[in-house]
Amino acid sequence: MSAFIEKILRESKIAYGLFDQDYFLQDNSALLARYTSGRLQKKSATLWDIFPELVGVEDKIAELLQQSTKKFEFEQLTRLTMDEKIQYFTLSLYPYKDDTISNNFLLCIITDTTKETSLQQEIQQQRNEILLLQATVHQYGIGDEIYGESSHIQVVREFIEKIARIRNTTILLHGESGTGKNLVAYTIHKKSMEQDSPFVEINCASIPDTLIESEIFGYEKGAFTNALNSKKGLLEEAHGGTLFLDEIGELPLPLQSKFLSFLETKRFRRLGSTQEHTVQVRIIAATNRNLQKAVENKEFRQDLFYRLNVVSTELPPLRQLGRDVIILANHFISSFACEFGKKISGLSKEAEHKLMDYHWPGNVRELRNVIERAVIFAEQKQIMPNDLILFENAPRAKAEPDHFVLPDEGLLLSAVEKKLFAQAIEKAAGNQTKAAKLLGLSLDTFRYRVKKFKL
Repeated sequence: MSAFIEKILRESKIAYGLFDQDYFLQDNSALLARYTSGRLQKKSATLWDIFPELVGVEDKIAELLQQSTKKFEFEQLTRLTMDEKIQYFTLSLYPYKDDTISNNFLLCIITDTTKETSLQQEIQQQRNEILLLQATVHQYGIGDEIYGESSHIQVVREFIEKIARIRNTTILLHGESGTGKNLVAYTIHKKSMEQDSPFVEINCASIPDTLIESEIFGYEKGAFTNALNSKKGLLEEAHGGTLFLDEIGELPLPLQSKFLSFLETKRFRRLGSTQEHTVQVRIIAATNRNLQKAVENKEFRQDLFYRLNVVSTELPPLRQLGRDVIILANHFISSFACEFGKKISGLSKEAEHKLMDYHWPGNVRELRNVIERAVIFAEQKQIMPNDLILFENAPRAKAEPDHFVLPDEGLLLSAVEKKLFAQAIEKAAGNQTKAAKLLGLSLDTFRYRVKKFKL
């Protein structure tokens, strides 16, 4: 009978161990040795020898022996097999009483969960991959060409032409959210690199801090729990081309030092590896934050700022581009009319005036969204004023009051700022877009401050 039971347990990948009141092993199945990594010595092994993970929960174990609790469970314990593969199992502990000798025992049931746990980790890794792919999908918004005739746009074009001749210089693009920093980065790449050179983009604000280092530098198998296979980082993917780091101001401080080291040496190590890799890649970074203030506030490394700011330019907001608003709007109308199968020739004069009078806090990205909606719902051959849904009634940022007097004893500016943000959120009933407008800030800047103040 015992051989029959052993066969069932082995087929089910289940083992057991029976421990006495002094926690010495008294009986066990043959399969127990497989889960103990050489710790099993049948006559002298204790519970703590075989399962050191239980050290620290002695009170829980004692309650089981006293039969005051019925079960205690540990999930996803790990062991290395003889061929150095990771093995996962669940350890379940139960009180057991032998009436024949009036003693209490501790019964440990060990269930192999390697297959199930590995599948869960693969699923989690795939979810992370999807998240990272979504964050790096390149959506230029206004095509692969820079539209406009204003002097501001001419300056941007001249900058691109000059910098495209130099392939290795690090570039920093400043500008409000929605001004087309990714388009400028891609245009520089196209004009300075070979046709098949990779252009790799990552938004530093959209990747969790726990993933961004492995995404940029890559990792080796076993570097962390879900690292089931080795993976190249974006630096290696961009070898011979361009790596565009959008929202560089959100790069976590611990990672800034490592990235600075790469910029200086062009060498790096994957997570979990001691081997150095070398790549040839142009770095273009972009931000809508004031990095100099971030440096002053100890939120961004000064040395990294200077290293990134070798060549920089400020992209103009849409409200400064004059008639370029109409040029861009007509371009979007043509694109969306073709996409949606609608016959719309352009804007009516009244619609043009409405677009020109608007302040465009969301810049080109907002204009694109406004035109897309207008084309979808337009019923005439031209876009009419009623087709354009703008936030014209949204509160504008008011001028700073001139009657404010600084107290003689001074004040803590950060505390005042935090209170203003809290009041804005309260007045906007929790709507961050409205709250940002009350303070005259972009939504990205507002969200950053909210995170900073932990509101």
